[in-house]
Amino acid sequence: KRTLPHRLNGTDVLNATAAKFVATPEGTALAYGSLLFMALLPIFFGALRSVTCSKSKNSSDMPETITGRDAARFPIIASCTLFGLYLFFKVFSQEYINLLLSMYFFVLGILALAHTLSPLMAKVFPASIPIKQYQLLFTQGSGEAKEEVVNYEFDTKDLVCLVIGGVVGVWYVLKKHWVANNLFGLAFALNGVELLHLNNVCTGCILLGGLFVYDVFWVFGTNVMVTVARSFEAPIKLVFPQDLLERGMDASNFAMLGLGDIVIPGIFIALLLRFDISLKKNSRTYFYASFLAYIFGLGLTIFIMHTFKHAQPALLYLVPACIGFPVLVALIKGEVTEMFSGSPASLASSMDAVAMATSSSPRRRRLQPTSV
Repeated sequence: KRTLPHRLNGTDVLNATAAKFVATPEGTALAYGSLLFMALLPIFFGALRSVTCSKSKNSSDMPETITGRDAARFPIIASCTLFGLYLFFKVFSQEYINLLLSMYFFVLGILALAHTLSPLMAKVFPASIPIKQYQLLFTQGSGEAKEEVVNYEFDTKDLVCLVIGGVVGVWYVLKKHWVANNLFGLAFALNGVELLHLNNVCTGCILLGGLFVYDVFWVFGTNVMVTVARSFEAPIKLVFPQDLLERGMDASNFAMLGLGDIVIPGIFIALLLRFDISLKKNSRTYFYASFLAYIFGLGLTIFIMHTFKHAQPALLYLVPACIGFPVLVALIKGEVTEMFSGSPASLASSMDAVAMATSSSPRRRRLQPTSV
């Protein structure tokens, strides 16, 4: 048997321990160190890409902006979704539900991985190969009532990225290998940090505060999260085997980190990077402070979980750290008013201005993973 204290939204670090195997200290250190390193990658690079995304004047590349109202409703919606899945798994066959989920994440994972690889592919793609443009268009209705459902524009470079994503997707569906799972998980996390933007710091605090309560309640108050996670098979977590040194690539005793513990703090850290840029002081103080706070919070989570041998809600430690460290820096620098003013701190105003300027023309939107 396995004990798997994992939760659907990934708001804890897990330790799945096989009864017949005791992880060595070296294996445990390697697994948790690797998880920490993998978690930092989408936050760092996603934050950098979010700056470019927020400055884009192409309406098809606009990020999804989270308002204060969205942030306040999010924990409620997440709770309803979680409990709904719990009832689904209680009533319907787990096998068929997971088959549908596998197909869904197969398509979504290919799009996410292709979007992640596209900047790199643009740099390494041979100049001798001609670039051709393609468009996948689905509409509904006819005549003047015709509306676009999907308008996916891509070129030869994007096509190569889609093929690579497709290969990883087939590998994941057929084998459920942990490496394929991590490739999709990293792509999902990076896309989330890049394309989901908070409109200001107050909204970020509302979102993190609400999910802090949500996390603690569903972990310590009920068994719903654990039940769903035991039944839910999808690349919504990063995993790394603690028995890698003993069993190689066939290892199966995994330590895990949910994507929620990466994306939720990550979009707040990305917001602070854009706040740094809006100050025009050629400094990244708040970004580095929140980035170090994330390392501290996640490290503390792992330490407490490993010490007490019990799953911990990571947001219990990440939220105070990721909010507290930057606020302390703002107090020292005397910039608390600027941080919470809701002005161009998040670059949201410039994004809204562009969106309003382009709203009068038909919107041609590339299909993005967050849209799905």
